[in-house]
Amino acid sequence: MRALRWHARGDVRLDDVAPPPPPGPGQVQLAVAWCGICGTDVEELRHGPVFIPTAGPHPLTGRSAPLILGHEVTGEVIALGAGVTNVRLGDRVGVDGLIFCGHCAACADHRVNLCDQLGCIGLMADGGLTERCNVLAITCFPLPASVPAEAAALAETLSVGVRALNQGRLQARDRIVIVGGGPVGLLATAAARARGAAHITVIEPLAHRRSLALTLGADVVSDPQDVDGLAGDVVVECTGNPALIPSALALTAPAGRLVLAGIYSGSVTLSPHDLVLAEREIIGTLAHIYDQDYREAVGLISSGRIDVLPVISDRVPLARSLDDGLLALAGNPAAHVKIVVHP
Repeated sequence: MRALRWHARGDVRLDDVAPPPPPGPGQVQLAVAWCGICGTDVEELRHGPVFIPTAGPHPLTGRSAPLILGHEVTGEVIALGAGVTNVRLGDRVGVDGLIFCGHCAACADHRVNLCDQLGCIGLMADGGLTERCNVLAITCFPLPASVPAEAAALAETLSVGVRALNQGRLQARDRIVIVGGGPVGLLATAAARARGAAHITVIEPLAHRRSLALTLGADVVSDPQDVDGLAGDVVVECTGNPALIPSALALTAPAGRLVLAGIYSGSVTLSPHDLVLAEREIIGTLAHIYDQDYREAVGLISSGRIDVLPVISDRVPLARSLDDGLLALAGNPAAHVKIVVHP
């Protein structure tokens, strides 16, 4: 079968690979329907290895590069491992994608996204930019027939936004400012609207993404050069650019919460007075928890409360997933929003 595999920095290939083995205990095998391409995949291409193990096998998966990319997966269950009871053969499912040990302190506290040995399909194990893949059954959630398969591929991205709102303790009375109109920021906008946020502002330099934000529920959109007077009880920084953290903090109202939802490289200087004198908080958020944030994301899509399809800018066959998918997003990110791939 064909698969988009990371070999090294700058070296991603569309390879012919053997099908995955039968699923192990607690696993299922999926016939992949769609898989999204994430900014994390671009980071691995440009600057990796960021998360992909190269020096030795990952402690949970036993895998190291080369690995099949893709962690935003939806597909049909075609094989069951021993002990699987939550899904059945033929189910259409969305997949959370995280891999965790289940026995460290974080897992015991059900913070599986903070597992001591955290893994993820598409990074520490083979992912979904291929025809078939094996995943943990408990991270799979059945989808109603009414949900388009490509929409389900965006549940993982939506769950990142949902967790950011959960970490920020968003209430219906709150004003929220979302910095960055990429896929996470746009879907966080939709989730905030579904929760009834009092006022939603999205700050984004690209006009077509500002227009998308209005479609998905923003009350106001703004260019980053025109933010005077804006303030949020909750501010979610989605760009991953550390240079924008001080300005995002400045947008945070007294007693407000700034949530950092990007993967940041580099450092930033902040004045403690900006926190202390206004009792602001800065909160980190990482990924999602399968039976909390991801389940909520699937529910929002399945119920029709959020239509994620406007966020999809490109639908690409697997045979073109390198040139028209990963390389296109890396080379001209402003021209795309979410690229999804089907085998």
